[in-house]
Amino acid sequence: MKIAMWSGPRNLSTAMMYSFGARSDFSVMDEPFYAAYLAGSGADHPMRTEILAAHETDAFRVAEICAADPTTPHLYMKHMPHHMLDGFPLDWAQDCVNVHLIRHPARVIASYAAKRERPTLDDIAFAQQVRIYDALGGIVIDSTDIRVHPERILRLLCKAIGLPFDPAMLHWPAGPRAEDGIWAAHWYGAVHQSTGFAGAEGDLPRLEPDMQSLMDEAVPYYTALETMKLR
Repeated sequence: MKIAMWSGPRNLSTAMMYSFGARSDFSVMDEPFYAAYLAGSGADHPMRTEILAAHETDAFRVAEICAADPTTPHLYMKHMPHHMLDGFPLDWAQDCVNVHLIRHPARVIASYAAKRERPTLDDIAFAQQVRIYDALGGIVIDSTDIRVHPERILRLLCKAIGLPFDPAMLHWPAGPRAEDGIWAAHWYGAVHQSTGFAGAEGDLPRLEPDMQSLMDEAVPYYTALETMKLR
């Protein structure tokens, strides 16, 4: 089994990768199209130079890697929808179990802005995620639900994709992983301190007026997927 987990940034995606990576029957891949996205878009992200130097920048070569048979019984791939620029191959994902991880835009925007100034709608990937869902279909899960009931939601997800639940998914050792992209030094500080899923989140954060307008743009995309999530 190959799982393609689609998620925008700041959305529990690294913790989910660690969760599946804690299973003995899975290997994991961390945002394999990131360097190709930076090369193709020219986006000025933190550690851009280091990412381009350390990771594959040819999207078609990345697609071949994603399509290859894994060396373990199962493979978990952490993907971000906005990394799939126009013209990037997506046919490799048709043979995957596609899962879409969502989070309320207010939480995403507040977390992203703390790491990289003021995001745009393209940065937070809600529109791109809906397009990926429309192209591939799949299963939708909400990070808020995972943080409230991690075992319950992971059991539901495993059942939906025909995979036995493994309690190892609930815990992992603190610190970085060999599979981390080089960008982990900038983005993964909190999850490197964790040994499991954080608890339930509080009320939605208050946003500045310009960020409130961004949230208003993103909410319809989030709602379109939220109505289809596992419950």
